[in-house]
Amino acid sequence: MSNVERQTLRESRKKDNKALFTIYQGLDEATLEMVASATMSKEAWEMLNKTYSGVEKTKRVRLQALRGDFEKLSKESNETVSDYFTKVISVVHHMRRNGENIDDVRVMEKILRSLDSKFDHVVVAIEESKNLEDLTVEELMGSLQAHE
Repeated sequence: MSNVERQTLRESRKKDNKALFTIYQGLDEATLEMVASATMSKEAWEMLNKTYSGVEKTKRVRLQALRGDFEKLSKESNETVSDYFTKVISVVHHMRRNGENIDDVRVMEKILRSLDSKFDHVVVAIEESKNLEDLTVEELMGSLQAHE
């Protein structure tokens, strides 16, 4: 090998060791044990990829169930506005944690759509007088609580 080739090889190995070290730094103890036998960063990365490739499928299935839960939500007649908002926001947070991109306007539309019939006149008033894109979820909750 020429001097240039040796230097290039040494630099490549140094970069690979840095990458492997970085991968190790991001792992917990149990996961680190799984990839500890890897001698190259690509090898460690492939081991991690095989281990966690099912996670995306699990997220998709969980997200599908959460979407169903979100669509089925409706305010019960004996439930307070605050309790209903807590229930909706909890499902929305779970959806967002699993990768769903759900905006506040969609959440507010769902809330307004799923209130019980005693809020019909309030929903119409809010939809006519306010732009949902300028309204926050907290402001909507305040308006509904005032009418409760």
